[in-house]
Parts: sequence; structure tokens; C-alpha cells
Amino acid sequence: MRVAERFSKFKPSGMMRMFRAIAQMEGVLNLSIGEPDFTTEPDVIDAAARAARAGSTHYPPLQGFRDLREAVCGYWERRHGLSLSPEEVVIANGALQATQLLFEALLDPGDEVLLLEPYFTVYAVQVRDCGGVPVGVPTREENNFAPTAEDLRAAVTSRTRGIVVNSPGNPSGSVYSREQLEVIAAFAVERDLLVISDEIYESLVFRGEHVCFASLPGMRERTITIGGVSKSHCMTGWRLGYAMTPPDVASMMCLLSSSRTYGVCTLAQKGAAYALNTQDAKVEERRAAFGDRLRAVEARLNAMKGVRCRPAAGAFYLFPDISGTGLSSEEFSLRALREARVGLLPGDAFGESGEGYVRIACTQAMDSLMRAMDALERFTDAL
Repeated sequence: MRVAERFSKFKPSGMMRMFRAIAQMEGVLNLSIGEPDFTTEPDVIDAAARAARAGSTHYPPLQGFRDLREAVCGYWERRHGLSLSPEEVVIANGALQATQLLFEALLDPGDEVLLLEPYFTVYAVQVRDCGGVPVGVPTREENNFAPTAEDLRAAVTSRTRGIVVNSPGNPSGSVYSREQLEVIAAFAVERDLLVISDEIYESLVFRGEHVCFASLPGMRERTITIGGVSKSHCMTGWRLGYAMTPPDVASMMCLLSSSRTYGVCTLAQKGAAYALNTQDAKVEERRAAFGDRLRAVEARLNAMKGVRCRPAAGAFYLFPDISGTGLSSEEFSLRALREARVGLLPGDAFGESGEGYVRIACTQAMDSLMRAMDALERFTDAL
């Protein structure tokens, strides 16, 4: 069947190529997937089931149920001191749909969006899908993979529309300091740019503090914050994310949603509202568990020949430097898969600044992580 010409330009990303390679092999210790291994809490599931039995099975409001939007506001006020109204929250089918709707609403053909390397690959796909141009901004580990003002000025043009900020970051695990975020904020004001701040990993900070970009002086009116319950509440399969945005942008997102998905699953919304209102202690319990895993894997990596891993700061990823092995990111990942049966992602799949690194997701039980480290250690010893 003939498909649209625009799709002929789409090529599988390095991330997708590795996912396919991993799927074709048996017995792989898979550390490539950014999905918590913990399951959703039973009382959250019960809350959704109660809503279904009570008749909450009809079309939802396009912006999302008010009780969920109020729960989002309460969660961010409690945890981060960010004061919002429910009118500033739009519920989406996962954080990815939230960013997709935003790019559709905000980009004209040819508009450029700055992506801070190494960046989550899907951002670039979505920008292109909306007629925009993704522009990678190189960063360096010695600056916490955060851009300097000079890095940003070298990338900006007259067509630049906005910047995507992701802290805590995927794949690097970086948590930008307040000072590093203020550099980006000052640049956004200087060039009159929008900022999409993807804070989906806000609950997973192990060093430093999580600073909401919208809380910085002068940023509220030009920042759209992305969040969700997938990582914080272990609800990836519920596909429930949200955008916290000025009301005029919220209206545009709802208009687009009306011809896309016509809202978000009612039961997922009811479960998410319950989770956001009641599960703060569980969020902290999971954060502690991921912290233990990250520290254990980091120690093992730093004992391996040719591998250097900085301490984990946020999210559930480690981003070790493997350049000391003499292999490229892709070579290391492919050989680790074939020879050690360990699934990783090459750093260059996330932009050129990721070359020389691999991403490791600590989203398996500790015994599985240690078996994967045993296999990787044998692999690096044999190089």
C-alpha cells in the first residue's frame, strides 16, 4: 500500500534499532527500557475500578476531569511549591502526547526548536512531524550536560521558536542546578523564546534539588511544564500525562485533542487522581529504591576496565563514559548485546554529545542488575 511521501523521510532512530536488535535475541538482561519494574499500587487500581462501577465510562472533558486537574495542582504545590489553577492543566494520553499537541499548536513550518544534547530522541521526531526543525545544542559532561550561554547563542537563529529543557534528564540523569536553569531562562528572555520543560522525572532526584523552570523569575508566562504519573507512580501503561500551561495554550491543545483522541480514558484519569492525592509516601519509597540501585550499579561500572561513571543525580538512568574501551557507543552497545547478552542504548542515539557514552536504565530488580554487571565486567575484561 502506498504511504504518504512525508513518511519516506522517517528513519528508525538509533534507539529503535537497538530495541529491535534486543527483541530478536533470547536471554537478554535488558537495561534499555525506561520503565519502572514496579507495578501500580493495588488501591490505585481499585479506585479506577470503583469509578467504572459508579458509571464513569463516558466521554471525558477534553481538558480532563476537574478533580484530576485539581490533584495535579495539589501535587505540584506540595512537592515543589508551584501554584497553579486547574484551568492551567491539560490532561493528555501520556506526556508524549502532551508534547506532540504543544508542537502542533505552537510551531509553524520551518520554526526551529533547540534540543539540549543528549536529548530524548522523540522530541526531534515530533518537531519534524509538525513541520519544525530540531536543532541540537552540544553540551559537555564537565558542565553537567547543561548548555552555557555561548552554546545557546551559537545555535539560535531568527527562526528559533523555543527550547526543550529536560531536568532530571533522559538519558544523562543530569539535574540542572538553579544557576544552570537561570542561564537558559535569561537566554529565553533575551531571544523571546518559549520553553517546554519536561519534568516527568521530578520525583527522582538524588543529588541537588528539583527546580521547576516555571518558578524562575519571569518564566511562568513563557513556560509549559510537562508531567505525568508514569515514572512517579509506576503507571506507564495507563498513558496519563499532562501539560501545565497558560490558559490560551490549554485551549489550543484541547481544540487539537478534539480531532485526535477526544480526551483521555476516564478510568485512567480517576486512577491518576487517586494516586496523585494519596501516594506521596510510595513515591518516596520508590525514589529510595531507585537510588539504591543506581549507587550499586555505579560502583560496579567504575570498577570496570575502560568505563567511568559519574554519580547518579536524577531519573533512573546512568550514562557511563565507555570511551576508555576504545569502542564507539554503538560498537559497545552491539557487542555487549551479542557477547554479554546485556541490552543497553548507545549514547549517540541521543545526539552527537552522547558519543562515547551508553545509557543504562536501572529498572530491574537488584539481583538482575548485578547479574548484568557481572556479564558486562566479563565483557570489558575481555576487550
